[in-house]
Amino acid sequence: MTTTTAPAGAAPTIVRTRKLKVPITLTVVTVLLGLLFVLSPVAGQSVFRISDGIAFAIPDIHLPSAPTIWVVWAALVVLTAWAWWDAVGYRRTGLWLPIVYAVLGMFAFLAWAAQDGGVVPVAGTLAGALSLSVPLVYGALAGVIGERGGVVNIAIEGQLLLGAFTAVMLSSLTHNPFVGLVGAMIGGMLVAFVLAAFAIRYLVDQIIVGVVLNVLVSGLTGFLYGALLAPNEATLNNAVTFPNWKIPLLGDIPVIGPVLFHQTFIVYLMYVVVAVVAWGMYRTKWGLRLRAVGEHPQAADTVGIKVNPTRFWNVLLAGAIAGIGGAYFTLVSVPQFTKDMTAGLGFIALAAVIFGGWDPLRATLAALLFGFATNLQNLLTVLKTPIPSEFMLMLPYVVTILAVAGFAGQIKAPAADGKPYIKG
Repeated sequence: MTTTTAPAGAAPTIVRTRKLKVPITLTVVTVLLGLLFVLSPVAGQSVFRISDGIAFAIPDIHLPSAPTIWVVWAALVVLTAWAWWDAVGYRRTGLWLPIVYAVLGMFAFLAWAAQDGGVVPVAGTLAGALSLSVPLVYGALAGVIGERGGVVNIAIEGQLLLGAFTAVMLSSLTHNPFVGLVGAMIGGMLVAFVLAAFAIRYLVDQIIVGVVLNVLVSGLTGFLYGALLAPNEATLNNAVTFPNWKIPLLGDIPVIGPVLFHQTFIVYLMYVVVAVVAWGMYRTKWGLRLRAVGEHPQAADTVGIKVNPTRFWNVLLAGAIAGIGGAYFTLVSVPQFTKDMTAGLGFIALAAVIFGGWDPLRATLAALLFGFATNLQNLLTVLKTPIPSEFMLMLPYVVTILAVAGFAGQIKAPAADGKPYIKG
């Protein structure tokens, strides 16, 4: 709702606009799910396994597939109608509605996929989703910090990739994963340094620099892999990885215990980094200055904030955080580096930044959503669903497009995002 200027003595003119993105998107998804359930009817029971290797065992939940699916689908219709009611009444749809819709919709879809006695391991699915989300979360935080400061960090993909490369080399040479982690942070900072130098010091277009850096790092790591790592695999490409550390008692909590509290050091570090960045962004002098140079650098300059140095150091910080995400590939997932092993996750992290509205917590939630979508294709393969394998490979990217285009709404980037600052 916006207010326009009116003649003196007259009441201001209020222009109200209906926001139809959310109701239209929910309608499309509801119709598609309904068609899926009609054209591919289900039978038997769907089994949801809650406990998996924990002290407090919970029996499996057996649900009749068809009734469960249609009851939940009816609830989705109600939520869709609610979204339309808000739009017709010029009301803003609460964030809770698409979240509840997504949870119910996924529950109905999994009940359909697990028909005829298929088993959905809830804890295992969530743990796999978290594992795939870790690099996305670190990349999304790097993107938020860079863009909040006014620098578009397209080079997240390169920072992840070089971080993975340096981590595996140093961990293999020193037999210490912590040394590899530090090396990954340095690798991410090196890419960020080049980005900052060209974008801030020499005023080169930030998008172009980021794309070029991604291509450069891809080619460089590919060449070094063939020249160094492949011939010396035992000494240079055989990393010592972080072990899983189970937190006593917390690790035995049903569902969330194995997912959140039986993890590696990098995952526990992620919890801390997310909390610190989210708190620091809005509660500290660092966050205030960062947001100031990204929103109105001229005003920040007038109160004594050094705009370009602030941007420069925060881009380096973002690179270090992205480097940790890269280390996850070779210090947790697999102990070896392969060409382009990040597989475009840096660009999905950028989508999480946009979907999250340049907010650390929302971007983290978006990254978790995309990680869940990536893990979902593995679960659907195990459940032997009739969905073509080609579509399942597309699933993470379909969810990314749907989330950004359908649910992100009319969000705005920081005002000075991507704009170089020339003093005076």
